[in-house]
Amino acid sequence: MPGRLTLVGTPIGNLGDFSPRARRALEEADFIAAEDTRVTLRLLNYFGIKKPLVSYFEHNKYQSGDKILARVLSGENCALVTDAGMPAVSDPGEELVALCAREGIEVTAVPGPSAVVTAVALSALPAGRFTFEGFLSTSGRSRQEHLDSLRAERRTMVFYEAPHKLAKTLADLAAALGADREVSLCRELTKMHEEVVRTTLGAAAERYAEEAPRGEFVLVVAGAPESCAPQLDRGAALELVRQYRAEGLSLKDAAKKAAAESGFSRNELYSAALKEE
Repeated sequence: MPGRLTLVGTPIGNLGDFSPRARRALEEADFIAAEDTRVTLRLLNYFGIKKPLVSYFEHNKYQSGDKILARVLSGENCALVTDAGMPAVSDPGEELVALCAREGIEVTAVPGPSAVVTAVALSALPAGRFTFEGFLSTSGRSRQEHLDSLRAERRTMVFYEAPHKLAKTLADLAAALGADREVSLCRELTKMHEEVVRTTLGAAAERYAEEAPRGEFVLVVAGAPESCAPQLDRGAALELVRQYRAEGLSLKDAAKKAAAESGFSRNELYSAALKEE
């Protein structure tokens, strides 16, 4: 009979946030799969837990995932943890969950602290609807496509960012969404030097162009005002592209012109129209 995979949420900074149920899940597992075994070992030592550790992270997830799967299929129970927060969310653990699900292995979760939810709660921005965007791509083209797709996003947006990339990301967000767009920069959440800076993208970009940021950041950005929302539905926007193509414009120019009139991103309309041609 196969074992099971248990996703265990771990503290995002304050070890006092580790729940009794999470501790019990690690104690009862046959082995623990960890993003960084050194980080997890400190957690285990703090709580007096002794369990075998295996490495599972972005660059070994396929090779290590197959080995973990084999052990679980043989009857062992695995607890999966990340360095901080919930595994499988903006984390290679999602691959392991999908692998186990395809094999019919039971997957359970012990919820824990979440930097996303914590930052949204502290942001003072609308929290009824929000979208988690993770890290922006470092690749120029995919990064710009990601930013373009968010210009008319009405929901509050949440991003992760490392300190050495923060200044560029703020500058890019300000250029794409507007310098006056509200943002809450949440730093070192739950730790001794926790800080929430509520400002605008333009002011934040200026500040961190001069000041070296420290710690991991969660950026909570206000959604677009109603005036930035699409003025047409998607079908009507694509019909505009077809109309401008019939008038002799290139697909690129037709998509650009239709985007300006409809509120949809140029890349979204270009990609959809390209599939039709």
